[in-house]
Amino acid sequence: MAIDPGSIFSKLGAFTSDHDSVVSMNLFVALLCACIVIGHLLEENRWMNESITALAIGLCTGVVILLTTGGKSSHLLVFSEDLFFIYLLPPIIFNAGFQVKKKQFFRNFMTIMLFGAVGTLISFGIISSGAKYIFEVFNFHQLDIGDYLAIGAIFSATDSVCTLQVLNQDETPLLYSLVFGEGVVNDATSVVLFNAIQSFDLSHINSSIALQFAGNFLYLFILSTLLGVLTGLLSAYIIRKLYFGRHSTDREVALMILMAYMSYMLAELFYLSGILTVFFCGIVMSHYTWHNVTESSRVTTKHTFATLSFVAEIFIFLYVGMDALDIERWRVVSNSPKISLQFSSILLGLVLIGRAAFVFLLSFLSNLTKKSAHEKVNIRQQVIIWWAGLMRGAVSMALAYNKFALSETKDRKNAFMITSTITVVLFSTVVFGLMTKPLIRLLLPSPKHLVRMASSEPTSPKSFIVPLLGNGQATESNQSVPRPSSLRMLLTTPTNTVHYYWRKFDNGFMRPVFGGRGFVPFVPGSPTDRSNHQWQ
Repeated sequence: MAIDPGSIFSKLGAFTSDHDSVVSMNLFVALLCACIVIGHLLEENRWMNESITALAIGLCTGVVILLTTGGKSSHLLVFSEDLFFIYLLPPIIFNAGFQVKKKQFFRNFMTIMLFGAVGTLISFGIISSGAKYIFEVFNFHQLDIGDYLAIGAIFSATDSVCTLQVLNQDETPLLYSLVFGEGVVNDATSVVLFNAIQSFDLSHINSSIALQFAGNFLYLFILSTLLGVLTGLLSAYIIRKLYFGRHSTDREVALMILMAYMSYMLAELFYLSGILTVFFCGIVMSHYTWHNVTESSRVTTKHTFATLSFVAEIFIFLYVGMDALDIERWRVVSNSPKISLQFSSILLGLVLIGRAAFVFLLSFLSNLTKKSAHEKVNIRQQVIIWWAGLMRGAVSMALAYNKFALSETKDRKNAFMITSTITVVLFSTVVFGLMTKPLIRLLLPSPKHLVRMASSEPTSPKSFIVPLLGNGQATESNQSVPRPSSLRMLLTTPTNTVHYYWRKFDNGFMRPVFGGRGFVPFVPGSPTDRSNHQWQ
């Protein structure tokens, strides 16, 4: 029996039958496979990367579906912020924490937090206030203060995937660490800001509400981080004590995966930030839990988390491409294309200004605290960091849907905001993304001058063996950071001082309780010192 594609693609809310659902899923999986194959073939291309490839395939697929359905739909699947936040985002963020080079991340922790948290707040303030002022100049008075603040949070969320695909973390460890760390903290801060905005009545804002808002933001930020750390430690303790690998490596792999996902869902259950929770859970699990499992389980979990993250990223960009051609919402704004274009241009300009306002200022402040020249962020690296955060992606889309998608086809204001978000995401990803490789090659033509900055930390999975907060100069030898003899040394070398006390606490209490590197189970075939050295 022949299948009418129009009857499949024209359904926006639900599939007509189980068979239609199967057909749509098959087509979507086939598109995912095409994205992987084409992305591989274009890997060495000067302009393209997998994110842009998936976006382009999504756009082309949307055009085909529009033609097939007579202009009724451009979807194979229906976008849902629940689908994004519950199923697609957790593996991406967890893998970021699990694979992060902890030595570089924590060595630059203060700079990363400056860019990711303080910088996001600066960008949030500029975009929100700028949008309110400019939209009112254009006599658009349909938005309230809560909408403007939501716009600031939505367009403060960066997507640095394109830049990270080009940067080499071994050749440019400082730059990669800053871009990577800032991207994760930025997304978490944006989502926490957005959730805080949604929970307050901001129609009559005053100093009391502002203080409550700030307190709620800090509450979400701190508790989310602590929940991630506690969940990671719990997984390490359970696996160390019970040691599932003596009977089945499948059990310990399954437990790691489920505990990682549970950390995210617990954060959502308690209305915290799942992004922050699952990110720090990934860091803790890579430092303790990963070393408590068998060698085969280490390899399995490393590649499992990386694969899930990879597929989720392609899925998101592929769908964003198709969703950009949603004909229903474009019809609402079709009689005012000039206003829609003005909205998108204003928001894009505010993104550029908001990003530049904090990157160069905070880089200058960060450089004042650095004594060594190779630890400072030079002007070329600042430009790349600024550029890396100009792209907007799936997080912005999901937040925009969460805020403005309700009755969007009936509400002109919501339709304008959704279409403007789509336009900014497409333009920034395609235009800025295409120019990322040439820009980096222009500003960093040769990695030779960065060799001295290269960390001695090996690449994954060896990076998991390196202790937290290494000083970046010595490998895993018996060298230790000298104990500070005075408050002056604490102020002049804070990283080494924190490293010294952390290593002392970690070796004296944390590892005996939670395992980690050096943990030797009493079961034959378990991780041993010999197998640890094999990874080094």
